[in-house]
Amino acid sequence: MEPTELYLKLLTETARVRWSELTALFARGALIRIAGDLDLVSVAEAIATDESAQVAAWAAAGLLEKMPADLASGYEARDAELWAVVVSPWVVVQERPGTEAHAASSRPA
Repeated sequence: MEPTELYLKLLTETARVRWSELTALFARGALIRIAGDLDLVSVAEAIATDESAQVAAWAAAGLLEKMPADLASGYEARDAELWAVVVSPWVVVQERPGTEAHAASSRPA
């Protein structure tokens, strides 16, 4: 199946972002965290096109949620690097294996 125009547009708008650049969005409640094994762009596309059943299914499975405070505190402590894409009014973020943030969190102390 070919990707949609929206998928391709969102793909070009993804970026690595440090947590310090996201704190104001977290304070406004505008961050959505998704699990590392989901496709960030597919989730953003589902949110943008109001695929509420799919979004609800991800949420029910614990794969998508408004950024929880405890996780935000951990990200802040290490100024984590996350992948992000804007789907107004939300910013969808994801920590993925292979990013600096993941590598730092998995190193032995």
